[in-house]
Amino acid sequence: MSQPADLHYASLLEVSGLLASRALSPVELTEAMLDRIGKVDSSLHSYLSVTSQSALDEAKIAESEIAAGRHRGPLHGVPIAIKDLFWTKGVPSTFGSVAYKDFIANQDATIVHRLKMAGAVILGRLHLHEGAFGEHHPALDKCLNPWNADYWPGGSSSGSGAATAAGLCFASLGTDTGGSIRFPSAANGVTGLKVTWGRTSRYGVFPLADSLDTIGPMARDAADTAAMLAAFAGPDPSDPTSLTAPVPDYLAALDGILGARGVRIGVDESYIETGVDAETVAAIRAAIEVFRDLGATIVPMRVPDRRAATEGQMMITDTESFSFHKPVYEADPSKFGPQLAKAMERGRSYDPLTLAKAYITRDRFKGELLRAFEGIDAIASPVYPMVGARYDEMDGHLADLVNFLGFTSPYNVSGSPSITFPVGLAKVGMPIGMQLIGPHLSEAGLLKTAHAFQQATDWHLKRPPLN
Repeated sequence: MSQPADLHYASLLEVSGLLASRALSPVELTEAMLDRIGKVDSSLHSYLSVTSQSALDEAKIAESEIAAGRHRGPLHGVPIAIKDLFWTKGVPSTFGSVAYKDFIANQDATIVHRLKMAGAVILGRLHLHEGAFGEHHPALDKCLNPWNADYWPGGSSSGSGAATAAGLCFASLGTDTGGSIRFPSAANGVTGLKVTWGRTSRYGVFPLADSLDTIGPMARDAADTAAMLAAFAGPDPSDPTSLTAPVPDYLAALDGILGARGVRIGVDESYIETGVDAETVAAIRAAIEVFRDLGATIVPMRVPDRRAATEGQMMITDTESFSFHKPVYEADPSKFGPQLAKAMERGRSYDPLTLAKAYITRDRFKGELLRAFEGIDAIASPVYPMVGARYDEMDGHLADLVNFLGFTSPYNVSGSPSITFPVGLAKVGMPIGMQLIGPHLSEAGLLKTAHAFQQATDWHLKRPPLN
């Protein structure tokens, strides 16, 4: 059947409806997406591997099941992609590093299994910063931003952001330890959800820092993000750190343009403005006014000081990363890129008292933030301090990580959920994102609030200028 030329930019839920009604074939859709990846991704490098044959096999199964009346739900037959650190049975994983290029799992990660059970078609494995840390491994091509190749695509889930923005999948999986879903969501103009720590299983996922890592969905709008999360959130017997709290119906919780009515959004003017460029501040202020017009209550508040929490997150990440990589790293350090190697060297150098202070700081910040949420439902926040970041400026940003990570890492320390979504376009043509940070297990409310904003605006409909 003939398809619209821009079908690849349709929302996941739009495509899902077409598949469910049999107006669209899962096989033909998957073939079209694979063809687009072949044409577009040779310059973007958002995929590390494309699993064409298994994707087509999954699409054929979905097609026969839908034809037989066995429709599994919103993801059935929909082509998505996953960051290359999830175990997938029989498929090589790299973790973005040559050190793990020969790793092949003998079973699926819990989240991959749940996506397959939901009927999703997995197109391939997406690029990432090495070890989900600071930069792409020097032996691998850099993932580029589809809006402008001179700009950073965010990290560590760089491929997830770029592929979703460029119409190379309808949604993707990312992970977030210090900003790795939020950075690429903002940089590529997509919607990403960092969940409460423990809301999703981490079984079968290469760790960066076990006590901080979260897994979450990335898509082109909040409703699609909700559909993804609904497929895999919830407790997992294989992951004893996963939360047993009931999983709400994230899609049913959406309330259209009325979803922001009565939501109390905390705004700390100093927090939003200090060290943040003028275009980002203006876009966030404009978004806050949209929320006010939609019936949200804007509540002045003070965000707790974040510097110690950010420094603590960095120490914990370095140390827990070294704990995981230690045997492979010590066997052959040359397999690791410079940024991850430096982090591990720092991690094994911290004295116990310094590290203990980092964990104590984490608990203190968690408590301070819990108090800050009294009387509010979400905190409005930048994602990073500038409109985009040019690749040739990244060394400078990485040299001042406490400032660069100051709007993201503290909420890994606290374990808080956060949704990132586009709220503007800068003069240079790059997307501007903001985040709403909520108390633990408030994902449904964050999704509902962001969805209401997207019913009233069209920033999430902007597309990168790809040929």
